[in-house]
Amino acid sequence: MKVMSGWYIQAPGSYLGGDCLDDRRKKWSRDDVQPGMHVETVNVGEVRSIQVGDRTITTAIWKHPVSGPVAVGGVNLEGDDQADRTVHGGPDKAFYAYALEDTAWWENELRRGLGPGAFGENLSLRGVDVNQARIGERWALGSTVLEVCQPRLPCFKLGLRHSDPFLPRRFARARRPGAYLRIIEPGAVSAGERLEIVDRPDHDVTAQLVAQVFLHDHSRSQVLLAATALPAEWLAWAHATSHRASRRRTR
Repeated sequence: MKVMSGWYIQAPGSYLGGDCLDDRRKKWSRDDVQPGMHVETVNVGEVRSIQVGDRTITTAIWKHPVSGPVAVGGVNLEGDDQADRTVHGGPDKAFYAYALEDTAWWENELRRGLGPGAFGENLSLRGVDVNQARIGERWALGSTVLEVCQPRLPCFKLGLRHSDPFLPRRFARARRPGAYLRIIEPGAVSAGERLEIVDRPDHDVTAQLVAQVFLHDHSRSQVLLAATALPAEWLAWAHATSHRASRRRTR
């Protein structure tokens, strides 16, 4: 697995297909859906250049809410961009979702207001425990279906966004990573729309657990292998790390 500076993980160049939305909704019981789960804002951002000392950094981490239906397709949503798609964006990082309940927690920690899009998320959600979403879990939003794919790992641009070089490490310790999503069914999504869980795998590998294992506890890497919807590079890392641990135990 290629791990880049600032805790970046390279995303592979493919994503999983899916059943049609209507069929999937028929298969899934609504008993598990919480009535308050919805999209508070849809956020997009363009690439900008900022000066950091003698360096020019390009980034699109500054996101702002937009109104009306936003088209979803390919590897992105309309009006959104990423500066470097080797580490942001692409099929396995098409959307980034973060809960406003977690944003409120950060407001208390940082002692200042933040609001939607503060962590570079495309979907600011309310009533959704994004950190506990299982890898491979599918969400219906508007006319789209999205799949939870991997956690967000903090990088130095998060620090630039908040003028705090220590924030990436604080973000890692907080264990509130949010989740990147794949596009399974293209369509459109709008602020205020209800989020429905239309499929949930039977393992217990959550976005939070993946981040915890990678950043803090490699000894549990084998448990990640149950989440076959993880990107190939995540699975390769988990397999190699667990294999090394197994060899050490047998010496």
